[in-house]
Formats: sequence, C-alpha cells, structure tokens
Amino acid sequence: MGKIAFVFSGQGSQYPGMGRELAELSPAAGAIFDAADSIRPGTSKMCFFGTKEELSLTVNTQPCMYCVDLAAAEALREANIVPDCVAGFSLGEIPAIAFAGMLSEAEAFRLVTLRGKYMNDAAETEGGGMAACVKLPNEVVEGLAAKYDKIYPVNYNCPGQLVVAGSKEELPAFSADVKAAGGRAIPLAVSGAFHSPFMAEAARRLYADMENLTFAEPVVPVYSNYTARPYDAPPAELLREQIQNPVRWQSIVENMVADGVDTFIEVGPGKTLSGLIAKIAPDVRVFGVENKETFDAALAALK
Repeated sequence: MGKIAFVFSGQGSQYPGMGRELAELSPAAGAIFDAADSIRPGTSKMCFFGTKEELSLTVNTQPCMYCVDLAAAEALREANIVPDCVAGFSLGEIPAIAFAGMLSEAEAFRLVTLRGKYMNDAAETEGGGMAACVKLPNEVVEGLAAKYDKIYPVNYNCPGQLVVAGSKEELPAFSADVKAAGGRAIPLAVSGAFHSPFMAEAARRLYADMENLTFAEPVVPVYSNYTARPYDAPPAELLREQIQNPVRWQSIVENMVADGVDTFIEVGPGKTLSGLIAKIAPDVRVFGVENKETFDAALAALK
C-alpha cells in the first residue's frame, strides 16, 4: 500500500453549516472550534449558522475554513487515520502546518486570521479580480497574460485549468483573447487579485508578524504552495511568498504521487481539490471528509 496525503481545502469552498457535523461527531474536531472561539468569539457560530454572504468575506472565510479543515483532519487522526504527508491550497497551507505541528493551533489560528485581514485590506486598496482559464494549455494562457502589464498566472490547478489574477481594467480584454484562442475565461467571485503582486503589502505585513513565531520541524512533510516541494526553507519566507506568488497545485500533486502517495483525503469543505486531483492523477484514490457521511465513508474504506 502506498502513502496517504491529507490535502486541506482552500477559499471558495465554504458554505453555510460547514463543520457542524464534524464538531458533533468528534471531540477532537469540537475542540478546534472551542479554541477558535476563545480567540475569535463567534467563529464556530459563523461556520455553523452564518450566511453565504458572511462566509464569503475574506476576513471571515479564512479563519472559518481553517477551523473546518483542521477539524476534519483531527477527527481522522482521532480515528487513527494519519497521513504520511500534507499540503493545503492557499489558506489551507496554514491548517496543514498546524496539523503537522509546526505551530500550535492557537498560533496558526491567529496567523490565518491576520492573513485574511491583510489580504482583504490589500484587495480593498489595490482592487483587481481573478478568472479561471479553461480548455487551453498553460503555456498559451501564460503567453496571453504576458501581453498585459497587470495580468498574472496564479493558480496552476490541473491540466487545462489555470487561474489568472489582475486588474479589472485589463481582465475583459484578456478574457477576449482567451476566447479568441479557443478557451474560456470564467470570472471568479473573489474580492481581489490573490497570489499576485497585488498582494505584496499583505505579504509584507504577515511576514512582520511571523518574526515573533518559532516554527517547529513538521512531524510529517508539508508541501509548499510556493515550491511544490516539502518545506526546505524558513517557513515564514515560504508563507510570505505564497501570498504574492502562484499556487502550484498540479505540481504538488504530481510530486506527492512521485513520492509514493496513492491515496488523497481532502479535509474540509467542498470537493474542489478532489476534482482537481482526479484530473491530475486519475489512478489514485481520492476521498473527501467534511461531514458525518463522508467521514464514515472514508473510515469504512481505509480501515
């Protein structure tokens, strides 16, 4: 049998009611929400009973997603399902490093809360938007983006899907170029141009806060969004750079498979990462854990 990887969901997968069943079925999961409420009161209530609009605000999305992602992972660990390595998509990298023991849960939760605030502030100051480009090779999208001053490839999701971020002034013309080339640019419902130079100030502010943190060695390898490899540089630098640089998700999955992973478990809301993994590596097993039904199904298959 090959290795197991936990992959932590990213922003955009949130939905009202997320995490409630996890908190009810697992003491370890419930403890994550209790701890978050002691630092940021109302976080669990927002996950369980908040509206779609509330959860879509970056300042809320990131701490709430952190809790549900980590709660799902801790529920599995409590049931003796443990990974050989972990990774997280964008904000998902923060609960991944918490799970791997690099920061305490409290430190990581404070960090993701600040990250959400700083990225939201940068989006309000700098503006910008994002679009998912499909049906074109990455190199074609990269070539089209290079024609513009403020269009950047930012999320290398899977073959035939590359997300760009950029100025709202240039995105319409870029999208028209994508269509002319035989592809499609789908606008994303986000508040800013994430993982691009538009986030430079957010990256600077978060890095300044991380100077006061001491990162421990991970108990399992954590694959970095910035390098697509297990952490091999100061964690604060890698976390700073991932805010203002592309998420190399396709490469992360390919590298995990090359390193022996044949089972992926998406921990957290939605099925976005599961869908991407199926396109990147169709021969691996993929599970998602976000509620009682999916938790029970994963346990039945893996035990």
